[in-house]
Amino acid sequence: MAVRSSFRAVLAAAVLVAGLAGGTANAESAGPVSWRVPVSAAQAGELVRAGFDVSRSGPGVAYVVGDRSVAARLRSLGYAPEFSDTVYKGATANVAADTFYGGYRTVAAHEAHLAQVAETHPDLAAVTSIGRSWKKAQGDGGHDLQAICLTKKQSGDCALSSTSPKPKFVLMAQIHAREIATGELAWRWIDYLADGYSTDSVAKSILDTTEVWVVPIANPDGVDIVAAGGDSPVLHRKNADDSRGGCTGTDLGIDLNRNSTFHWGGESSSPCDETYQGSAAGSEPETQALEKFFRAIYPQQRGSGVDDPAPETARGTMITLHSYGNDIVIPWGFTDANSPNDAQYRALGAKFKASNGYLVGTNGETVGYSTSGTTDDFTYGALGVASFTFEVGPDSGTCGGFLPQYSCVDSTFWPENKGAFITAAQAAAAPYRQ
Repeated sequence: MAVRSSFRAVLAAAVLVAGLAGGTANAESAGPVSWRVPVSAAQAGELVRAGFDVSRSGPGVAYVVGDRSVAARLRSLGYAPEFSDTVYKGATANVAADTFYGGYRTVAAHEAHLAQVAETHPDLAAVTSIGRSWKKAQGDGGHDLQAICLTKKQSGDCALSSTSPKPKFVLMAQIHAREIATGELAWRWIDYLADGYSTDSVAKSILDTTEVWVVPIANPDGVDIVAAGGDSPVLHRKNADDSRGGCTGTDLGIDLNRNSTFHWGGESSSPCDETYQGSAAGSEPETQALEKFFRAIYPQQRGSGVDDPAPETARGTMITLHSYGNDIVIPWGFTDANSPNDAQYRALGAKFKASNGYLVGTNGETVGYSTSGTTDDFTYGALGVASFTFEVGPDSGTCGGFLPQYSCVDSTFWPENKGAFITAAQAAAAPYRQ
């Protein structure tokens, strides 16, 4: 989808911000930016619960995305926000009809890519529609949610079955619409396996033994909004559900990564907040599609109690990609307590870290705030799948923020994470025995 002309105005504002060397007063007039807010650990969580868009937090500081009205609201609550960085750093003019912000692919381009891979490699790939986006469910355009299965096909492979013989690894991207680098990583992972099967011994070994599933765009309506450009929509995080009246721009929609059914209900109940959890657990068609998909391909492998560990015999790995922060986040999200498989999570996380160098830990040890109704809590909590959230990219700089320079995908993010994805696929048969 082509970028609207209004995006040029946003770019001009971004250039202004980048040239102001952090001048807070001038930065406020240039649109949404990243604000550095000195906080305690407890205050970081309070900001999230209050509906602020906390992109990252660490010892003594939280980074909040928003415009000058957000900064004013922070000040009214007693905080002292300071300009940190523009969230548009590295954005450039549209370079092709199916790309935006310098090369990032639209939803339509991702859909065409999946079809092309399946056509080129019929012995290795199959595309499945796993559900509908909110707009499609309303009969108002929208998209199917698509997943591609990659494996050297044998009888029973790539069926939506929890009893098929091969272990499974799922890579999911862009459940938060503006985290656009994650979809590109999914694209490269697909091509590495499908194109590399005939020439790369590691890719061949993975596809000979494992079903790899990829959901490159888990929130297609939201990505359409981001790709369309403009000012506030550039930062759109949620889906396109506009059934809760009064919300516009980035306030519209439901945060799909707070809408899952496992321990839902600890996030914002205000419809216009960034972390609005929805009116009920699993209220959104995208959430319903993802959970139905996960239940179809993974058996239930742990008890229902929070303290019930997944057994060492449990199979399956899952990574959901987010940005930004350079973190490998392990369960739980909804509580500060460690999961009953904490030691095994840290062992496998250390292997991922050997590739990307990211920090391994729980929410409190990494992003600095709790989360409920998340995808990884669901796949681990309901099914026992070894599930991780990767926060990709630093919080500022050319390769930082929500819209990093497109060249960063190949120069930094893919080289960092290729090995971690390989490790996750190789671990799918026995993730808790590392």
